[in-house]
Amino acid sequence: MKRVIVKCPGTVANLVCGFDVLGLALQEPADILELQLIDEPVVRITNRDAYNLPTEPEKNVAGVVLLSIMQHCNNAFGFEVAIEKRIKPGSGIGSSAASAAGAAVAANYLLNNQFTKEELVQFAMNGEKLASGVKHADNIAPGIYGGVTLIRSIYPLDIISIDAPSLFVTVVHPQIEVRTSDARQILKQQVQLKDAIRQWGNVAGLVAGFMKGDYELIGRSLEDVIIEPVRSILIPGFDAVKKDCIDAGALGGGISGSGPSIFMLSKDAVTANKVAAVMQNVYQQIGIDHHVYVTAINKSGVTVVEEG
Repeated sequence: MKRVIVKCPGTVANLVCGFDVLGLALQEPADILELQLIDEPVVRITNRDAYNLPTEPEKNVAGVVLLSIMQHCNNAFGFEVAIEKRIKPGSGIGSSAASAAGAAVAANYLLNNQFTKEELVQFAMNGEKLASGVKHADNIAPGIYGGVTLIRSIYPLDIISIDAPSLFVTVVHPQIEVRTSDARQILKQQVQLKDAIRQWGNVAGLVAGFMKGDYELIGRSLEDVIIEPVRSILIPGFDAVKKDCIDAGALGGGISGSGPSIFMLSKDAVTANKVAAVMQNVYQQIGIDHHVYVTAINKSGVTVVEEG
């Protein structure tokens, strides 16, 4: 196989209380990445969108992932990659992770699936390090594994797939940019023990809620007393969106990744669409352009859509 096209899903990282350890994959939006195996040990990148991202492989998220795979294989080959970004960079719904995970999965497919999913996460985290300055897997893991994932540890890497009940996800992306690196810099370096204890309880409750299919427990556990109070100041309308969406029937939600997108979980499509209308109303009132997605959890992660 010399060529493959993959669909690379957006992701929601942190899931409110699980900073850097929880994430889920979305059905929509998703990038499209086309990868071709070549004999020359180089990476050539073409953009099929208007975001003007770097085409030098060392400066491109997908490029550094492919370079790391090539290096692991003693530079015995190279790649030509064409990327159509449908997930806006800086949106908070895993744009960089989509490119990184998509490149890793596509390359592995062309290389006869010689790497495990865990190894693909290791390669793909090089892209996240380029994008944010830190290796983290809470977007990468669900992008590659699909569904909801728990990253128990980075060193050594330990990823657990979590069964989750049927859930609808509504995401609003206000058209402003919050850089992941900037959103990390404002975080407190120390937290009070009582806050840490409450956060641990919420993470455990959220995981248990997913595994038991307990919607009420999921809703109670979608609380963040450490990260959200700091990062939410970067997102206009955040408090109103969260309150009004819960009043409309959402189980709960919060900042998607580092923002500015906000996500809400709902038990059914009717509620998810009501939540979408609430989100639109808040941002129309404050005059900020926005885009809303009503979608569901993607159980597959990056998927092959064409080969040849």
